Amino acid sequence: MACSSSFRRFANGNIWRNYGTLAVIASLTAGCAAGPSGQGGVNDPNEGVNRAIHSFNKGVDTVLLRPASRVYGTVVPGPVRQGVNNFAENLEGPGDVVNNILQGRIDKAGENTLRFAVNTVMGLGGIFDAATFLGLPEGDTDFGETLHIWGAGEGAYVELPVRGPSTTRDAAGQVVDLFLNPFSYVLKPAHAEVASGAEALSIIGDRYRFGETIDSVLYDSADSYAQARLLYLQNRRFELGQEAGSDDAFLDPYEDPYAE
Repeated sequence: MACSSSFRRFANGNIWRNYGTLAVIASLTAGCAAGPSGQGGVNDPNEGVNRAIHSFNKGVDTVLLRPASRVYGTVVPGPVRQGVNNFAENLEGPGDVVNNILQGRIDKAGENTLRFAVNTVMGLGGIFDAATFLGLPEGDTDFGETLHIWGAGEGAYVELPVRGPSTTRDAAGQVVDLFLNPFSYVLKPAHAEVASGAEALSIIGDRYRFGETIDSVLYDSADSYAQARLLYLQNRRFELGQEAGSDDAFLDPYEDPYAE
């Protein structure tokens, strides 16, 4: 999966993905850091509340997500985990198309429509990523990016319960994305449960896949809150193509801001 596509799944904030898969961002930084890293500075006026929510999220990871991911990764074979991940990602396709249209990117909307159709038909509902095999590019997006294109500011940094790192703009985008995806309306209850289950398993699979890096961010950092915030803001700004505002705007996600 390409750098931008992998990060987009992180930034889209599906259930645990904004917090539980911090490793996606950490692992992508090595490949993405050469590009524009975004404007420097952190707007975090509610840091006390955010830190309390971060502690809650970290506790849920400790008690629930991390042990569940280890069981899932040990018991379920890798090809099956990949198939679940592909299926869950394919379900996000129609929402990407809608956002592409709202962004005025009709060509991208066409590409995402074709990709979704190919994976749904040839990939057996998206279990197999036939589109990538055929050379069709990925173009994941979200309503947070739509707001950015429309001129909305980033807003303050926030950490959401369960969903994790975000900004006020992206948090609003997450809410809208729940309603933009046509699957929210057309799936029957039984099918919706299957989709939700696949998404949950995909997130658990991501937690297992990037477990060591996630643990290094959450449990080995001197300040896991500051580290998570740094990773999210730098890479979200990179993903949106924001140019660096100064020579020192680049933020090293592996540098401990509290180290001597």
